Amino acid sequence: MASITIRNLDDDVKIGIRKRAAGNGRSMEEEVRVILREALGRENVPDKGLGTAIHELFKPFGGVELELPPRGPMREPPRFD
Repeated sequence: MASITIRNLDDDVKIGIRKRAAGNGRSMEEEVRVILREALGRENVPDKGLGTAIHELFKPFGGVELELPPRGPMREPPRFD
């Protein structure tokens, strides 16, 4: 486990962390760990998937019906004799 030291922390921030930690029944150190984990976790987890985001973006324009070509027989695989 790594350790860090934070210098020049505003007194108001320290007081806020102390109050939040007390309200959650944790030490200040554990409270800061939780805050950092939550902050980093939010960046990595998108609200929705890429497909959903694209669908919602283009949904107002309506859909497109594509004609699918008929399937033909498969080709013979190549021979390497």
